[in-house]
Amino acid sequence: MKFRYFEWDERFNSKKNQDPFNTLWDLFQQLITISSGDVSQALQWLTELDKEYNITDQFEDGYSLGDFIQDLKDKGYLEQDQDQNQLRITRKTERSLRERSLEEIFKNLEKGAAGDHKTQHTGKGLERQPETRRWSRNSDIGQIDSVSTMLNMLHHSSLDSFELQEDDLEVYETDHYTSVATVLLIDLSHSMILYGEDRITPAKKVAMALSELIMNKYAKDSLDIVAFGNEAWQISVDDLPYLKVGPFHTNTKQGLEVARHILQRKKFANKQIFMITDGKPSCMFENGKLYKNSFGLDRKIVNKVLDEAVKCRRDKITITTFMIASDPYLQSFVREMTEANKGKAYFASLDDLGGYIFEDYIRNRQRNVK
Repeated sequence: MKFRYFEWDERFNSKKNQDPFNTLWDLFQQLITISSGDVSQALQWLTELDKEYNITDQFEDGYSLGDFIQDLKDKGYLEQDQDQNQLRITRKTERSLRERSLEEIFKNLEKGAAGDHKTQHTGKGLERQPETRRWSRNSDIGQIDSVSTMLNMLHHSSLDSFELQEDDLEVYETDHYTSVATVLLIDLSHSMILYGEDRITPAKKVAMALSELIMNKYAKDSLDIVAFGNEAWQISVDDLPYLKVGPFHTNTKQGLEVARHILQRKKFANKQIFMITDGKPSCMFENGKLYKNSFGLDRKIVNKVLDEAVKCRRDKITITTFMIASDPYLQSFVREMTEANKGKAYFASLDDLGGYIFEDYIRNRQRNVK
């Protein structure tokens, strides 16, 4: 593991800004995400950082890393694994990591980006608008504009006779809210940690934050997560902190295929795939065997991926690709796949990835109403 060093934040040297536990807890959560849930590794890195920057020397009352570890146990963030006699994170920590990722990503978005997530379409909805329209048989009777209705009636009535006709009725427009089924595809191929650059940690943070957003704010939406390397497999939200890059190639075809099959079972009008990847498709299964080619873009593999993108389009599943690599020939492949699916692509940096995916998730909820 290689560290990327940034300018030291002097807030950690201030006794007034944060208490000792919260200062170390913030660092520990970052390190436990990078270590894929390995508590021993995270604590080792925390010890090295403490030696380098004298973090605990700034604390009053001699608060040490030993005190911090004991507090983690007492507060329910760590527990002893009886089988392996090692410390491990708890469900409470997993939930905290999701909440922290959500907060970290949203603080970088422009104010109001989250909005109320309403659609650009009108119809039967939740929030009344000032505009009105003529009554129709499918209109909600609870949204009748009594003032406009009465004025319409007066136009053809006299002082002796008031007659309300169907054409007089007007109803308020309402914003229409939609639900979306999303599958998040995460590339776990070896290239996600090549050249000393950690690309898997930002991807995990996005997945944790998106899951926390959906579970808490969009309960009617669904989120499924699929990891892919040599093959693709579905994982749960609880698995996210523990994801590791393996010695894998990139089976993009099977990743899309598994995601498509998941969405086919969903009874949602709006379905989408978000794929976070940094590499070209380099393998696929052929006649039950894994066909691999890491050199360049193998057209046999690429064509199978494009076929899968077309199948998704026919099933009205939009693919949005978040490409975190700058190689022109890889970007060319992404554009080709995006054209086949009529989807979208973002060529994002690691720092911008969270903002891109969250803003796009919100826009998709606003736009995909039929």
